[in-house]
Amino acid sequence: MKTDADLIWKEQSKNILLKTPVFTVTERHSTGPGGIEGDYIVNEARDWAIVIAEHEEKFLMVKQWRHGEQALSIEFPGGVIEYGEKPEDAARRELNEETGATAGTLIHLGTMNPNPALFANHVHIFYATDLQFSGTQHLDKDEFVNCLRMTKQEVYDLAGTNAFPHALMASALALYLLKKK
Repeated sequence: MKTDADLIWKEQSKNILLKTPVFTVTERHSTGPGGIEGDYIVNEARDWAIVIAEHEEKFLMVKQWRHGEQALSIEFPGGVIEYGEKPEDAARRELNEETGATAGTLIHLGTMNPNPALFANHVHIFYATDLQFSGTQHLDKDEFVNCLRMTKQEVYDLAGTNAFPHALMASALALYLLKKK
């Protein structure tokens, strides 16, 4: 059996293939164990924040159009972390923008990479309680979001269905369930 050090690849160069407002696609030339070399495509984007907001035994959820899926998706509130913004601050901002709620308590549940084979960014997952509601969303000009309150059981039942297709939401839910034990 090899040691962990024997499994590590060393990046030799990086070439930008495509740069968009949302992400950059790079080709990375790397050398691996035994001197093998290869080119690997990596998507670079800003980190994201997801907020599992709980109020009166219900979750605050959002429903929005997802272009990749070409369908509506029910999700926990969340979004892109702005440059220089702390993940916790982004979580608070996104919760307020999408639901009109502010969290009295915000707990970091975990951070993970959405797919370490292809992506260089991370998602930071938070749990929000002690919510106060303004009743007003503060959406970006290209955001169209309905805020929903769903029972926990409804969310558990919908995870992995056409209504709840976002894998990161299921990952966030798993962290929530682990921390609630």
